[in-house]
Amino acid sequence: MSILVVGSVAYDTVETPREKRERQLGGSASYFAIANLGRYPVRCVGVVGDDFLASDLDLLRERGADIAGIQQVPGKSFHWSGRYHQDMIERDTLATELGVFADFQPRIPAQWQDS
Repeated sequence: MSILVVGSVAYDTVETPREKRERQLGGSASYFAIANLGRYPVRCVGVVGDDFLASDLDLLRERGADIAGIQQVPGKSFHWSGRYHQDMIERDTLATELGVFADFQPRIPAQWQDS
Protein backbone atom coordinates (compact mmCIF):
# COMPACT_ATOMS: atom_id res chain seq x y z
CA MET A 1 0.00 0.00 0.00
CA SER A 2 1.22 3.50 -0.77
CA ILE A 3 -0.10 6.89 0.28
CA LEU A 4 -0.57 9.71 -2.20
CA VAL A 5 -0.18 13.22 -0.80
CA VAL A 6 -1.03 16.33 -2.81
CA GLY A 7 -0.02 19.61 -1.23
CA SER A 8 2.52 22.31 -0.76
CA VAL A 9 6.26 21.82 -0.91
CA ALA A 10 7.59 25.11 0.35
CA TYR A 11 10.07 27.15 2.31
CA ASP A 12 9.27 28.56 5.73
CA THR A 13 10.95 31.33 7.66
CA VAL A 14 10.14 30.86 11.33
CA GLU A 15 10.90 33.23 14.19
CA THR A 16 10.62 32.09 17.80
CA PRO A 17 11.48 33.98 20.96
CA ARG A 18 14.91 32.28 20.84
CA GLU A 19 15.93 32.19 17.18
CA LYS A 20 15.07 32.72 13.55
CA ARG A 21 15.45 30.12 10.81
CA GLU A 22 15.17 31.26 7.22
CA ARG A 23 13.98 29.30 4.21
CA GLN A 24 13.67 25.93 5.91
CA LEU A 25 11.92 23.06 4.15
CA GLY A 26 8.19 23.36 4.80
CA GLY A 27 4.81 22.72 3.27
CA SER A 28 2.06 20.22 4.00
CA ALA A 29 3.26 17.54 1.57
CA SER A 30 6.84 17.81 2.84
CA TYR A 31 5.80 17.57 6.49
CA PHE A 32 3.58 14.59 5.74
CA ALA A 33 6.33 12.73 3.89
CA ILE A 34 8.91 13.39 6.60
CA ALA A 35 6.56 12.54 9.49
CA ASN A 36 5.72 9.21 7.86
CA LEU A 37 9.26 8.02 8.75
CA GLY A 38 9.22 5.37 6.04
CA ARG A 39 6.25 3.46 7.48
CA TYR A 40 4.48 3.40 4.12
CA PRO A 41 5.62 4.45 0.66
CA VAL A 42 4.60 8.10 0.19
CA ARG A 43 4.08 9.55 -3.25
CA CYS A 44 4.29 13.35 -3.28
CA VAL A 45 2.54 15.61 -5.76
CA GLY A 46 3.43 19.29 -5.62
CA VAL A 47 5.19 22.13 -7.37
CA VAL A 48 8.38 24.03 -6.64
CA GLY A 49 10.16 26.88 -8.33
CA ASP A 50 13.57 26.95 -9.91
CA ASP A 51 14.94 28.35 -6.63
CA PHE A 52 14.20 25.08 -4.81
CA LEU A 53 17.35 23.33 -3.65
CA ALA A 54 18.16 19.86 -4.94
CA SER A 55 19.34 19.00 -1.43
CA ASP A 56 15.81 19.55 -0.10
CA LEU A 57 14.37 17.22 -2.73
CA ASP A 58 17.10 14.75 -1.78
CA LEU A 59 15.99 14.96 1.86
CA LEU A 60 12.47 13.93 0.88
CA ARG A 61 13.88 11.01 -1.11
CA GLU A 62 16.10 9.99 1.80
CA ARG A 63 13.03 9.89 4.03
CA GLY A 64 11.43 7.43 1.61
CA ALA A 65 9.23 9.75 -0.44
CA ASP A 66 8.75 9.18 -4.16
CA ILE A 67 8.92 12.70 -5.57
CA ALA A 68 8.19 11.87 -9.21
CA GLY A 69 5.00 13.93 -8.83
CA ILE A 70 6.80 17.12 -7.80
CA GLN A 71 7.02 19.50 -10.74
CA GLN A 72 9.85 22.04 -10.87
CA VAL A 73 8.86 25.07 -12.94
CA PRO A 74 10.29 28.53 -13.59
CA GLY A 75 9.56 31.01 -10.82
CA LYS A 76 9.77 31.24 -7.05
CA SER A 77 8.72 28.51 -4.65
CA PHE A 78 5.94 29.00 -2.10
CA HIS A 79 7.33 30.82 0.96
CA TRP A 80 5.65 31.37 4.34
CA SER A 81 7.04 33.52 7.12
CA GLY A 82 5.78 33.63 10.68
CA ARG A 83 6.62 34.63 14.23
CA TYR A 84 5.70 32.48 17.22
CA HIS A 85 4.77 34.06 20.54
CA GLN A 86 6.39 33.19 23.86
CA ASP A 87 3.87 30.35 24.46
CA MET A 88 4.87 28.74 21.11
CA ILE A 89 1.18 28.18 20.38
CA GLU A 90 0.09 31.56 19.09
CA ARG A 91 1.77 32.86 15.97
CA ASP A 92 1.51 35.67 13.49
CA THR A 93 1.85 35.18 9.77
CA LEU A 94 4.26 37.80 8.48
CA ALA A 95 4.14 36.90 4.79
CA THR A 96 2.67 34.34 2.43
CA GLU A 97 4.20 34.34 -1.02
CA LEU A 98 2.46 31.72 -3.17
CA GLY A 99 4.93 31.88 -6.04
CA VAL A 100 4.45 28.97 -8.46
CA PHE A 101 1.95 27.38 -6.06
CA ALA A 102 -0.58 30.03 -7.12
CA ASP A 103 -0.99 28.30 -10.49
CA PHE A 104 -0.47 24.73 -9.27
CA GLN A 105 -2.49 22.14 -11.13
CA PRO A 106 -1.72 18.73 -9.65
CA ARG A 107 -0.57 16.09 -12.11
CA ILE A 108 -0.66 12.57 -10.79
CA PRO A 109 1.73 10.28 -12.66
CA ALA A 110 -0.08 7.50 -14.54
CA GLN A 111 1.87 4.81 -12.69
CA TRP A 112 0.39 6.11 -9.41
CA GLN A 113 -3.25 5.42 -10.29
CA ASP A 114 -3.25 2.59 -7.75
CA SER A 115 -2.56 4.95 -4.84
